[in-house]
Amino acid sequence: MLAASYPFLDVLWSMVIFFMFFIWIMILFKVFSDLFRRRDIGGGTKTIWIIFVILLPFLGVFVYLIAEGHKMADRDMGQMQALKAEQDAHIKAVAGSSPADQIAQAKQLLDSGAITQAEFDTMKQKALA
Repeated sequence: MLAASYPFLDVLWSMVIFFMFFIWIMILFKVFSDLFRRRDIGGGTKTIWIIFVILLPFLGVFVYLIAEGHKMADRDMGQMQALKAEQDAHIKAVAGSSPADQIAQAKQLLDSGAITQAEFDTMKQKALA
């Protein structure tokens, strides 16, 4: 009986609204994570941005994306490069020892989450070769 009183186009419209809300929530999390990660502004400026985003959510998020969007991508790339450099340093540390030590160190990296299972398998094959 409920399905008869809720037309198909209303269902589609509800799904579109839900999807848009979900996208907005993801953008909001991205803006907040970028704000807390930034080191080029002080706490007062961060507080003003947070208040702006909380009081005027859509406008605040869109203004932040317009004002800081290009810098957000640069900060993401910088963080990825730092993580890659750290991972490379771990791999170089593992490569300079005996095969058993290399496998043990690679297993520690795998357990800590620094490398994936595929990377562990590759390192293990190199150590055994």
